[in-house]
Amino acid sequence: MSNSFGARSTLSVGGREYRIFRLDALNREGVDVARLPYSLRILLENLLRLEDGVTVTRDDILALARWDPASPPDREIAYTPARVVLQDFTGVPCVVDLAAMRDAMAELGGDPGKINPLQPVELVIDHSIQVDAFGTAEAFEQNVELDYQRNAERYAFLRWGQQAFQNFQVVPPNTGIVHQVNLEYLSRVVFSTDENPNLARDEGMPLAYPDTCVGTDSHTPMVNGLGILAWGVGGIEAEAAMLGQPISMLIPEVIGFRLEGELPEGATATDLVLTVTEMLRKKGVVGKFVEFYGPGIASLALADRATIGNMSPEYGATCAIFPPDQVTLDYLRFTGRPEERIALVEAYMKEQGLFHSADSPEPVFTDTLTLDLNTVQPSVAGPRRPQDRINLSDVKKAFAQALPSLIPSGGAAKAGVKDAAAIGLEHKADGDAGVWGEGSGAADASQAAAEASPQSVEEGIDHGSVVIAAITSCTNTSNPSVMMAAGLLAKKAREHGLSRKPWVKTSLAPGSKVVTEYYEKSGTLPYLEALGFNVVGYGCTTCIGNSGPLPEEISKEIQDRGLVACSVLSGNRNFEGRINSDVRANFLMSPPLVVAYAIAGRIDWDPYNEPIGEDAEGRSVFLKDIWPTNLEVASAVQASIDSAMYARSYGAVFEGDDRWKSMPVPAGDRFEWADDSTYVRQPPYFENMGRQAPESVTDITAARAVAVLGDSVTTDHISPAGSIKKDSPAGKYLVQHGVDPKDFNSYGARRGNHEVMIRGTFANVRIRNQLAPGTEGGFTTYFPQDEITTIYDAAMRYQQDGTPLMVLAGKEYGSGSSRDWAAKGPYLQGIKAVIAESYERIHRSNLVGMGILPLQFMPGENVESLGLSGRETFDVVGVTEVIGSNLKTREVTVRAAGEDGATKEFRAHVRIDTPQEVLYYRHGGILQYVLRQLLNGRETPEAVESAAPAPVTHRVTDDESKVAEGSQESFPASDPPAY
Repeated sequence: MSNSFGARSTLSVGGREYRIFRLDALNREGVDVARLPYSLRILLENLLRLEDGVTVTRDDILALARWDPASPPDREIAYTPARVVLQDFTGVPCVVDLAAMRDAMAELGGDPGKINPLQPVELVIDHSIQVDAFGTAEAFEQNVELDYQRNAERYAFLRWGQQAFQNFQVVPPNTGIVHQVNLEYLSRVVFSTDENPNLARDEGMPLAYPDTCVGTDSHTPMVNGLGILAWGVGGIEAEAAMLGQPISMLIPEVIGFRLEGELPEGATATDLVLTVTEMLRKKGVVGKFVEFYGPGIASLALADRATIGNMSPEYGATCAIFPPDQVTLDYLRFTGRPEERIALVEAYMKEQGLFHSADSPEPVFTDTLTLDLNTVQPSVAGPRRPQDRINLSDVKKAFAQALPSLIPSGGAAKAGVKDAAAIGLEHKADGDAGVWGEGSGAADASQAAAEASPQSVEEGIDHGSVVIAAITSCTNTSNPSVMMAAGLLAKKAREHGLSRKPWVKTSLAPGSKVVTEYYEKSGTLPYLEALGFNVVGYGCTTCIGNSGPLPEEISKEIQDRGLVACSVLSGNRNFEGRINSDVRANFLMSPPLVVAYAIAGRIDWDPYNEPIGEDAEGRSVFLKDIWPTNLEVASAVQASIDSAMYARSYGAVFEGDDRWKSMPVPAGDRFEWADDSTYVRQPPYFENMGRQAPESVTDITAARAVAVLGDSVTTDHISPAGSIKKDSPAGKYLVQHGVDPKDFNSYGARRGNHEVMIRGTFANVRIRNQLAPGTEGGFTTYFPQDEITTIYDAAMRYQQDGTPLMVLAGKEYGSGSSRDWAAKGPYLQGIKAVIAESYERIHRSNLVGMGILPLQFMPGENVESLGLSGRETFDVVGVTEVIGSNLKTREVTVRAAGEDGATKEFRAHVRIDTPQEVLYYRHGGILQYVLRQLLNGRETPEAVESAAPAPVTHRVTDDESKVAEGSQESFPASDPPAY
């Protein structure tokens, strides 16, 4: 290491010496490091420690140290995170790719053992379990049993990876949700080389440095609440980081978010984060860092900070970080971290000037905004996007306004109130308990019990009926205050004689077992269970679309009558088609509100002026009668949670249950691919790959558009997610391979099989392609025959024709989860370029990582303004020059030849943003680049031109923040979004 600033020093903690790299060494260069935002100081330490004169230079360090908040980002740096966090949906493809890279390395004459994580990698299995059984004491065991039946092959593959790869650990199923496990156990806050055997000691001393991480899930910033610099990346970027490649990034803009005051009575951390999400999405922070400061920080519990960090991708920021302080230390101690760790965190952060106190100077920021916490009101977000916040008092009105745009074609004519008896619901007079009648269609695992009063059974379902109520997601289940509020509300509701409506599928899926333990200790769990909120598993469940099927009678009623059914969930995502294919309106809210809406049974209920139900004497009960006070919640939390709970829950976190321990595990350092597997198959990314990259890239000629899409197309729309339909291309493939439809599992569970995933790409049930007007669910026109067909089938026919493909899109293309298959699927379908009005950060990066060219319309231009129909053939001219010039020129010409022979030309920005991304694109993708680096024995990344790229004048626009703040304002009622 170069150490050109003399930053190398020592730190003594508890009688032990650590090597550190001091930030104040830069003071000798006339730099006031204390003026920098906390997040940039973490990046600065990373560069100081890893300065080598090649990947990280002295000039890189000075450029960051002298950061000018008024200047647009134009300097690339190489950032190396301390560790990588995976979940199983995105983690399985990572391990599949690593296994395939070992094969490719061997076939090209290299050492497959070089394909091995160099940074610690921890994978938490949390995305697989589904809510099949619910509302019964047996629900958890039945769901776990089904989980293992469906996913045994995937789990065995991950267990193989755990023994085949070094530095790779797996947290078994039903331990918790990745981000909550990361927050409560995995996060170190300060890391040391004691925990990474691949890093050498310095004169026998371990290095101490800030804990930083990237994760293959967009909600990785949840640990920003601990002061850890972390964000989500695509799976292919994570694989490169695992293999020791630095992350190439531009020095970011940092938005300061000042907090003042305290939350008022009745407002929860969920209400706060929905308010923050709305404010920051309006502000326009896509691709930027957000950092919280001000006196209001001290009033927020660590879990509240983590809740805010968790929602970072919902407002588009790379991260949303809080500096560590005494609250951080208290949380580490409370969650059972060793005292040695806490001492290291305190000593290191204070020594480096990274510890926040009331006397800490305020940093400078690119821009700022302020929130008085006392102004936060009870809120929900929906029906389509997490940034569409609605005051609780306005939900009924907002749903009525949005309803016309949510009703499916012909749905309004078919709708009309029916009573529950007409749809096969039977009420059983057994106390006040009710169950679904025989043949209700609840999962094969069990009959799902449901509480109901005779009056509520007669009400039936209609537009606005809540059919799913889920306490789910690390966003809120990591927060004891909102979880305890849900338990206390359930207790008061039962004491008032209230029950949930019989058509509501209820579930409780905590992010860690600690939640269940403190619910049991507080005595609130029986009341939650009495309302149907039995524990169904420890995983993401409904938040990621694993809500399981609705009972058949409910599903049939919704479909037959074209109803706009609703879900309420304490999650972070509510995009169309995500939660359940039968549900068209999804609302995010706090856990206690989830319980309340399960009782009310409908979203068009005024919680302030309409009763939530009646007690045993027929008297009206209002929400205010059962809502717990802040003092009640705080007292229950204090009396019911202790550090020993965390120690018990995480004491054997990597061991798993008997099912996990008894699974047969494949042996060997190279995986033996099974030809008949429908879960794990060898991917084709390295077929016919040479030892060297092609000498140059070529322009794109005679391309066809396979999709013309509107605004806010998410990775949920692009990437296969949720259930697999029998008559879909993926369903037909599975049937042809002997899989019964009841065993299809989900797309997420089959991400290790590219044959399934390519067939599900652009097949979301809510996607609307303008090239197939009047259709929904992934159709297009195959132009040689002018034939409407599925996008997959058309793509395969175009491949046979030798025709490259393109996608045209609007604003915020690729927002949402960090799904690498949203780039891998299009790549395998033959898509060579996307032209959009703007991109979300992770997806744009993933496109480059798969060798797909992301282009951006010039400001003020789009498909409509340019008069494009999508029926043209397209040439993209100038790609060779842009890549060859290493981004000194940033624009290409697009020629669109119409069916009448007329040609239109327009310019487009190339959204390859850094010289390192130029290398990825030259090599055909990031995996090919890394493989060639390791194959050819390069210990440092391939050299890139050291000159900084030209300023990215159109890297990210604020158009994302100008997409109207509410769904009802975003799209006229008569003109739903054309996804």
